[in-house]
Amino acid sequence: MTPPLPFRLVACLCLLASTALPAFLHAQSVCLPAPRLLTTMPMGGQAGTELEVTITGQSLEGSEQLIFSNPSISATPKLNDDGTVVANQFLVRIAADCAPGVYDARIMAGLGISSARAFSVSNVPEVTQTKPGTSLDTALEIAVGSIVNATLVDRSVNFYAFDAKQGQRIIVDCVAKGIDSKMNPVLVVADASGSDLIVERRGGIIDFTAPAEGRYVIKVHDLTFKGGPYYFFRLALTEATEDVIASRLPATQSVTSFSWPPTGLEEFPAAEETALTAIDDDAMEISLPCDIGGSFYPAADVDTYQFAAKKGETWWVEIASERLGHPTDPSVVVQRVVEGGDVVDVAELADVPSPVKRSSNGYSYDGPPYNAGSSDALGKFDVPQDGTYRIRVTDLFGGTRNDPSNRYRMIVRKAAPDFALVGWALHMGLRNGDRNALSKPIALRGGAVMPLEIVVVRRDGFDGEIDLFMENLPEGVTATGLKIAAGATRGIMLVSAADNAPRGLQMASLFGRASVDGQDVVRHCRWASMKWPVTNAKSEIPDPRLVDQIPVSVGGIEQAGLSFEPAEDKVWQVTAGEKLTIPLRLIRRGEFSGKTMSLRTFGAGFERNAAFELSLTEDQSEVVLDLARLKPQPGDYTLAFYGGAVAKYAYGDAKPKDIVDIYVSEPISIHVVPAEAKK
Repeated sequence: MTPPLPFRLVACLCLLASTALPAFLHAQSVCLPAPRLLTTMPMGGQAGTELEVTITGQSLEGSEQLIFSNPSISATPKLNDDGTVVANQFLVRIAADCAPGVYDARIMAGLGISSARAFSVSNVPEVTQTKPGTSLDTALEIAVGSIVNATLVDRSVNFYAFDAKQGQRIIVDCVAKGIDSKMNPVLVVADASGSDLIVERRGGIIDFTAPAEGRYVIKVHDLTFKGGPYYFFRLALTEATEDVIASRLPATQSVTSFSWPPTGLEEFPAAEETALTAIDDDAMEISLPCDIGGSFYPAADVDTYQFAAKKGETWWVEIASERLGHPTDPSVVVQRVVEGGDVVDVAELADVPSPVKRSSNGYSYDGPPYNAGSSDALGKFDVPQDGTYRIRVTDLFGGTRNDPSNRYRMIVRKAAPDFALVGWALHMGLRNGDRNALSKPIALRGGAVMPLEIVVVRRDGFDGEIDLFMENLPEGVTATGLKIAAGATRGIMLVSAADNAPRGLQMASLFGRASVDGQDVVRHCRWASMKWPVTNAKSEIPDPRLVDQIPVSVGGIEQAGLSFEPAEDKVWQVTAGEKLTIPLRLIRRGEFSGKTMSLRTFGAGFERNAAFELSLTEDQSEVVLDLARLKPQPGDYTLAFYGGAVAKYAYGDAKPKDIVDIYVSEPISIHVVPAEAKK
């Protein structure tokens, strides 16, 4: 194994929420470098073609491969005439049978796998704009039925021109946020002189029918006229017949969508609102259970479904719309029809809450920069008496939207207890008033332990504990799940690389296992990451999304600056109500500022353990767990300790600098024996 360079230091992560770091840390840099892929140009291509792609990023030294989440997309380094590799350029081949969609691109660099960047595939011709057209005279000519890959010029407007026939319907779509861009697009269709005809400022599409044959102009700019390489977009012009509902270019999924669909749901609804029987007052007649597809159209649309129910029945209602990628906020009210046709409210169903409190973006860290909740509705209603009932479905802000593509799906069912999981590399604040929201690939250094935060949305009353586990890890890498306790919404997964773990990469799988109604149930865990590294969430709002895969890598060229573990590899046994002392063995591979590090505890049942000091100068330290104060129930537990410290770090020949980072212990197994068993 390659020995670590002087002052090289690794760490697991930048976390530390409840551990307050002393004032002298505030001026330090935070987090060790991790590979991050920031841009690809172009951002996509047509199936069945080959194209040159140029990349940019952070800590990409030693890059070997450009890897895509779809095996139908492959890449090889571009070579000069003399056979040498052209830095940061690749020849990308998209197979003819590659399905249109958005996939993830990553770089395998010297430090390991990078963060993901969206890469799109279409089935229409594509061009890449190389020269900016920022005036009417320099407008780029584009053909209807094609896509342009482009970036914005700062404080400017991009111009494009196309020809249309009278009455020709053309859908103009500019996708930006949905492919990881920082751009908030404004889209304008103008006449040949540049006079605006239609303006779209909310990131939507323009459904344009040419009033006369001739030349038309499209203007594209950011809402605040920002520009640069991070303000990229794909502009598509698509001809459509009158009866077609306009659709958007493919886009990535938000973190909120991980909880949809429920397990076993059919791909399409069993019924459409337009095919249901209408009652005199425009309510539609249904019977329960049901699975209905509808749309929030036209503006201010209200869909009312009427059915018969009996006293004592309990029905669960789930609406998906925002989780389908639409800018909607469904509202669901259940009503009882009384004499005379009046209605009485029975229940109002709330949004899907985030499993953990998300960051408020305030002065100090108060939650992760991920929102795993949704504005969609999920809840139940109990039928108070026999009779006729209604479910009223609206979009809370639908009065300003008039888009037939804003669809929803409503399921009304008997209780079907289940759960859905999503995870991310754990984020916590390292400095008062300065929080990191970084894209954190699982790029491990030897001897490092990286904690992953796993959260759960519980469905239809499921309240049991969930065991976490991972499969398909690289050689020398292990994973230990700190379970999600019964009734809890959060657990921790620890991913550890052995000191001598060789360089490697695997696409891992993460699961949760639970007993649901007496049946052993296993569910896949989705994975989320920041689109962009945000070093200070006070100055830029973090923007995460779901990614396609969970790559786990070992760089093989650096080791962690500090590793610590229990002095003995065993299950530590303790009687309920007593104290347990665990000696910890330290391995230091770098230099630190300060002599101690304050540690806290991961693990259900032990997270209330008081902070304690770990010596950074001794080879051994210890922790005392007071079970009389913690009061864990008898049983088996897994826990770990974590804390922040300042270390010297240098990559290659660079001058060492102070880095604030987090170090996590290897997992520790504890068995708590009932007090009466000792007697």
